[in-house]
Amino acid sequence: MLFPITRMRRLRRNETLRRMVRETRVSIDDLIYPLFVCPGTKVKEEIPSMPGQYRYSVDMLVEECKTVEQLGIPAVLLFGIPENKDQLGTEGCAENGIIQQTLQAIKKECRSLILITDVCMCEYTVHGHCGVVVDGEVDNDRTLEYLGRMALSHVIAGADMVAPSDMMDGRVGYIRDVLDADGYNNIPIMAYSAKFASGFFDPFRDAVYCAPQFGDRKSYQMDTPNIEEALREIALDIEEGADIVIVKPALPNLDVISRAKQEFSIPVAAYNVSGEYAMVKAAAANGWLDETSIIMESVTSIKRAGADMILTYFAKDIARKL
Repeated sequence: MLFPITRMRRLRRNETLRRMVRETRVSIDDLIYPLFVCPGTKVKEEIPSMPGQYRYSVDMLVEECKTVEQLGIPAVLLFGIPENKDQLGTEGCAENGIIQQTLQAIKKECRSLILITDVCMCEYTVHGHCGVVVDGEVDNDRTLEYLGRMALSHVIAGADMVAPSDMMDGRVGYIRDVLDADGYNNIPIMAYSAKFASGFFDPFRDAVYCAPQFGDRKSYQMDTPNIEEALREIALDIEEGADIVIVKPALPNLDVISRAKQEFSIPVAAYNVSGEYAMVKAAAANGWLDETSIIMESVTSIKRAGADMILTYFAKDIARKL
């Protein structure tokens, strides 16, 4: 029936009615909070391009994780900034590396928090690329060995889940084999399956000092226009043993999130990345928009597109709002 019998505004008249018919809801249980850990003690250093986000020393990160746990956020994603970088990113695999120390320290204080670790070489290499560089190019197959060693070292130190973000072909299967062979067959893999080569990552590179020192990452991260290729990447990672797949960045790729959720019976996560965060913060600081409403609108659109989980630097703000 048409107007005037049908009036769509009837159920929008007040907040209670709007709540009653709301189709998409963001929950604290949807949230994963990314965190950066660096060397030293008593360090809490704000990241210039990400106001309100910090590089924490291990002791300070433990305190931050206590706050996260108290807010009810179920998981954190940990990124390490090593004391020393080299060509092969060896500290990423070290028994006493920055992430390994952090995992052990958090486990003693935060019993219910799920600890997820980024598995990638870019934070640990002097060249800033996500793999082993041979003759000026990232060598896919040689990189797999280092990713497997890194993932295993994280799990031994206490990681509950590993998240390979490098976009090397075959890395999910390789890591699965390494973990299973060492008796860690119950550790899930959250794979960055559709990670696009994006300008939205730049503040993150500032945060962990991992901008490529030559070239770019377009030979391994995905070409932005390609959705069918993204779905192939997701399908391959699932076949190799991924338990959760990530689409990154989230807001420019809501169509990819939607297709992934429709086509695959697996949890889909979306990464609301550093550039998306920085834009909101900059606009809010200038009084151009209301920060809280934009945060909630953004994460709701990501959830509406089909994401089961949202990795976001706004996680604490959202948790307090909810």
